[in-house]
Amino acid sequence: MSTEPIPQRPLARLLAIMARLRDPQGGCPWDVEQTFASIAPYTIEEAYEVADAIERSDMDDLRGELGDLLFQVVFHARMAEEQGLFTFDDVATAIADKLQRRHPHVFGEAGPRTAAEQNAAWEAVKAQERKSRARHGILDDIPTGLPALTRAVKLTARAARVGFDWPQVEQVFDKLDEEVRELRAEVDGADHARLREELGDLLFVIANLARKLNVEPEDALRAANAKFQRRFAHIETQLGNDGRTPDQSNLAEMDALWNAAKRAERA
Repeated sequence: MSTEPIPQRPLARLLAIMARLRDPQGGCPWDVEQTFASIAPYTIEEAYEVADAIERSDMDDLRGELGDLLFQVVFHARMAEEQGLFTFDDVATAIADKLQRRHPHVFGEAGPRTAAEQNAAWEAVKAQERKSRARHGILDDIPTGLPALTRAVKLTARAARVGFDWPQVEQVFDKLDEEVRELRAEVDGADHARLREELGDLLFVIANLARKLNVEPEDALRAANAKFQRRFAHIETQLGNDGRTPDQSNLAEMDALWNAAKRAERA
């Protein structure tokens, strides 16, 4: 068990705590047995909790959630260091180098750029970086672990940069109608795999439509989820005032209460 004192500077302290937690002799058994794969779901969860705090404009909570997310980075870096792969300093150096490389108008000789010019230059640098990593396909470096809607947007946005895109948003609506018809044709069939495929095609087109409308689909769906939860809570509250629960009501009554909540929100 390590007896080294814990430093007081915040980042050094965090790194030392992580090392102590992972110490096979006297560390935390749960932390010691973790792997990259077992921790990855927690990393994703913490990123969502950061987004949730931002959505709620809860800055106190955001501070804590950013700390939880930073801990995930430290955890992965510590496991990598134990295996002789890289260290936390290597992680920090890599992102610092990348930021300087991708912002020559700030740190280099390039002149001032507009946001649009910087976006184009950023993509050009990323394309060159993909080539240097022997990943030559335009879509190769879009992570498969992203939420599916987000990844669909990124896939279509990347393809659009080389001209593989519908020129007009109305064409996406036409494709959406087509996919709805194809899904309807499979609803009464026995082939669940086909139904799943057609539903996936429909969701993919919706993600494409979101991109064309400059709407982040994950944000839009989170807002829709919150709205559903809020309005259903109104149903529960109104029924509770009569000493009842939703399972003691019926669809017509709950639908009327839903519409009342909808009208109240719009008012």
